[in-house]
Parts: sequence; structure tokens; C-alpha cells
Amino acid sequence: MSGEHCVQIDLNSPDNLTPAAVRQLLASASDDEHTQLRVTKEGMAYISSGKAVGGVEIDGLLFRLETWAKGSGYVGNVAASDEVWVMQIFNALKQNWPVPAFDYIDIY
Repeated sequence: MSGEHCVQIDLNSPDNLTPAAVRQLLASASDDEHTQLRVTKEGMAYISSGKAVGGVEIDGLLFRLETWAKGSGYVGNVAASDEVWVMQIFNALKQNWPVPAFDYIDIY
């Protein structure tokens, strides 16, 4: 896992998965590079960026969402303030942990 993002959500404890936690996770990432929300088999949700997006470095992942292109506004402070978007990500995590429908989730 990329060490640059220290904000994670431990999905093993249901109390950790809240809209506020998702908001913090989205706000922690930069829209200046491609990003992807990933969940490890151990239940850690985090945002990967740079080269570790798409189908790259996916060993150990339970599932991942589609890659968000840089400049698309899916991460960062503006994205974190969009309640509808925050709830979409919250619901995607809630519905796919611990048994995802697929290993690649398209939330649109």
C-alpha cells in the first residue's frame, strides 16, 4: 500500500464507517493526480494515487472502485463537502464489505 495516504477507515469495526470518516478520507486525497479508493482483504479502506491505480498493485485487495482521473473533482475538499457524493462512497463501502459483489466496483 502506498505510504503517502495515512487516512484510512478500518471496516472491521462498523462504528468506524461513518459519513464523517468517508468525508475525511476524500478530503485527505489530492485531485492533482489519478486516485482510486481501495479496500484490502484485512478491511482497510484507503485512497491510492499516482501509479498505484487501476489494475496496478492489486494483490491483497478485496475490491476497488473505478479510477478517478486527476482534476475530475472526486477527491479533495470540494468532493468531501458534497453530501451526495460522500453518501455514494459510504454506501459503496457499506454494501461491499465484507463480501463485495465484484472485485472492481463501478458506482455510477
